[in-house]
Amino acid sequence: MAVLRSSLGKKVLLVDADEQATTISWADQRTALGVPTPWTTVQLKSAAVRTEVRKMIAHYDDIIIDCGGRDTASLRAALTVSDMFLVPFQPKSFDIWTSEKVAGLVEEATALNEKLISYSVINCAGARGSDNDDARAILCKMPGVRLLPATIGLRKAFSNATAEGLGIIETKGDKKAVSEIMALHDILFKRSVGAKRAAPEKTINKNKKPVRHTRSASLT
Repeated sequence: MAVLRSSLGKKVLLVDADEQATTISWADQRTALGVPTPWTTVQLKSAAVRTEVRKMIAHYDDIIIDCGGRDTASLRAALTVSDMFLVPFQPKSFDIWTSEKVAGLVEEATALNEKLISYSVINCAGARGSDNDDARAILCKMPGVRLLPATIGLRKAFSNATAEGLGIIETKGDKKAVSEIMALHDILFKRSVGAKRAAPEKTINKNKKPVRHTRSASLT
């Protein structure tokens, strides 16, 4: 998503708040291979996610925070400063049965951050069988979290792109994989824009100059 937003001319900050540090490793891989990386990538943990992101909000159009797939202090800190929370679930896995825990986390986070909007998306979806539909039936009932109509398939193209330090839109192989990410992007950001237009907000700094709005998104 960082690659796509950057390609659209957005000034992007990518935050690795996952203990496994996969995002920062991916960014280092890009640098080592000489792949152009016009966004900024930083690594933050725990309460620093909240305090440091707040300091940098005015300098970026989009801030994307990778929090990993567990309930950690970093994830909770990220949710206090985010506009959007995206939770990918894999069908036919234990992920689906953690939906109640995610709903509880979202309820707590929303009490502290009223602007937070939470979404779920089916990731690593199979091409056949009823697993995807079974997952949808569970996720659509999760309180406080909206199931997106987009689906990300289980494709080698994604892991291959990551290994090469690339985003999927920078590859020339699987067009379906690219179209899935593009569809997810369009749903997320068009909804975000629509929400802001419906409820305009004016933010003024001490010099009485308007401050641009920054979208902060937390991803697990």
